[in-house]
Amino acid sequence: MLTARPASTWRNTYELALDGRPLTTWQASLWKQGGKCTLDGHDYQISSNTWGTRHTMVDGNGDEVAVADKVGRKKWTVTYGGQTYQFRWRSMWSQQQDLYVGDQGVGYARRPSAWRRDVELDLPGMPTPAQVFVAGVVIAMWDAQAAAMA
Repeated sequence: MLTARPASTWRNTYELALDGRPLTTWQASLWKQGGKCTLDGHDYQISSNTWGTRHTMVDGNGDEVAVADKVGRKKWTVTYGGQTYQFRWRSMWSQQQDLYVGDQGVGYARRPSAWRRDVELDLPGMPTPAQVFVAGVVIAMWDAQAAAMA
């Protein structure tokens, strides 16, 4: 399980851990949806289009590594390493995003508490960089939704 916990009350920075072991620090962008992290010595930058419906992850060379399409809709996808992963928004009363293989729910990305900004991701079969990408996408999506409601 991948977890993301805010590193600070004042900055939008998260400490990511995989199965309880520190993995990386996610630094969200201040002015637009996205952010950056370093994973296994490789730098990654995540950015979105103007509407926040498409996110891309590029490596230090500027090569596209992952893409998330239709973010914020009931169904959205992540493509990484030639594999496409389908996500579905659980309900309009929940922020939880469920990972599906066919018609079977196999994983999720959620906030375990309505009172905290922590994030839990259980995404079996998904490579670690793709999981970090999904974490960045859902954090950006939920931050944008919170800003729109304020």
